[in-house]
Amino acid sequence: MWCLMMSETFTENESSTDLPERLLDEAIAQGAESVEVYQSSSLDRPVIFEGNRLKQVETTQAEGVALRLWKDGRPGVAVGYGPIEPAVLIEKALAISQLNEPETPRLADGEQKDFGQVGQAVPVGQLIDQGWEAIAHIKAHFPEAVCEAELSCNIESTRLITSKGLDYRHQDTTLGGYLNAELVGQDDFLSVGDGVIGRDRLDVIATANSIIERMHWASQTVAPVNGQVPVIFTAKAAGMLWDTLAAALNGKRVKEGTSPWGNRWHEQVISNAITLRQDPFVGPYSCPFDDEGILTQAITFVESGVVESWYTDLTVGSALAMPGVNVSTGNGIRPGLGGYPTPGLINLLVTPGALTWEALVAQQTDAIIVDQVMGEGGDITGSLSVNLDLGYRVKNGEIIGRVKDTMVSGNAYIALNNLIALGSDAQWSGSTYTPSVVVEGLSVTG
Repeated sequence: MWCLMMSETFTENESSTDLPERLLDEAIAQGAESVEVYQSSSLDRPVIFEGNRLKQVETTQAEGVALRLWKDGRPGVAVGYGPIEPAVLIEKALAISQLNEPETPRLADGEQKDFGQVGQAVPVGQLIDQGWEAIAHIKAHFPEAVCEAELSCNIESTRLITSKGLDYRHQDTTLGGYLNAELVGQDDFLSVGDGVIGRDRLDVIATANSIIERMHWASQTVAPVNGQVPVIFTAKAAGMLWDTLAAALNGKRVKEGTSPWGNRWHEQVISNAITLRQDPFVGPYSCPFDDEGILTQAITFVESGVVESWYTDLTVGSALAMPGVNVSTGNGIRPGLGGYPTPGLINLLVTPGALTWEALVAQQTDAIIVDQVMGEGGDITGSLSVNLDLGYRVKNGEIIGRVKDTMVSGNAYIALNNLIALGSDAQWSGSTYTPSVVVEGLSVTG
């Protein structure tokens, strides 16, 4: 991948404008029966603050293309970055195809369509001003805090064409970043961070207020509780629970027989308070078509605890043959430019509950709050064992302080079947829109 410094105006490389057509036409001329060209370009403009100061401003452009073809039924993939000579890329893909076994090409039918652009770019100067504003806001409450921030405006353009007549393109602008504040004492260290994301604007003050609130919660250290007590996952920590359920809903896992829900179609698998869905038309994680050229769609995966659908790509969808699904659900996602599409979520939305954060906490006699963890969360088995990087104790309905050297362990499926409540405070945590979650059935060790 090549990078360069450039002005803030994003202009597509003229030599790459007709590259997909040239690759498609020349590959067919050399004997390929089926061809797919996936082209991606991005412009990223991050501003970086360290030690309460502006450290760096960058503008980076990257461009790449993936050619996938079938000759004599044998698939071959080649990837190039920056300026590309079509003949070289085609030669590589053809050579690789001869090493693979024949397969049935799976390409989407379609039309020529430009889906336009979503999101609104902002100038670098505005990002810089917002960084300063957020840091000043935190330091007004904690003058000794050492703050870091990274805010960026990312513009991505995608084009997908196939030998079956499909030619889709769209442009996506996302604003995002993170804020972090550290306090260093004689015998203590506290680091509190939170992300921020949006399509048209960044609410950095709301994120700064979230950090300030957590720093107040952590102003004193208290003894942790041991044993099985209610565990409250904040919205930014709850993703580790939903990641496990998302893995269980992956059609590839169902096909392989590794999903614990694979044979439980239309059955109650989790608390009836839980509804999980995807909506590719809302929020900062949205797109009109997947990486195979299938139009994305709103899907309810779990409704009131009952499995309603898996998510699939073309290959997996054709093997599962789900009722009401025409081969793919529009969830074929490339793990990287050179990777084959595989089932992946556009986003995951958890339907919130009715209780505010304050009400969730007030209900607990003795509980632990999980806010930041070290390491990974659970996997498809549901096994969960995390050390708390930042956690708090609740006593008689109030947050009394920070807990250290504490571990939470158990099983995510069991915990979500012992759901106490979902909050009304849903927010984006990565590509998951989730509220806070209160569960039983997990063990706390401190």
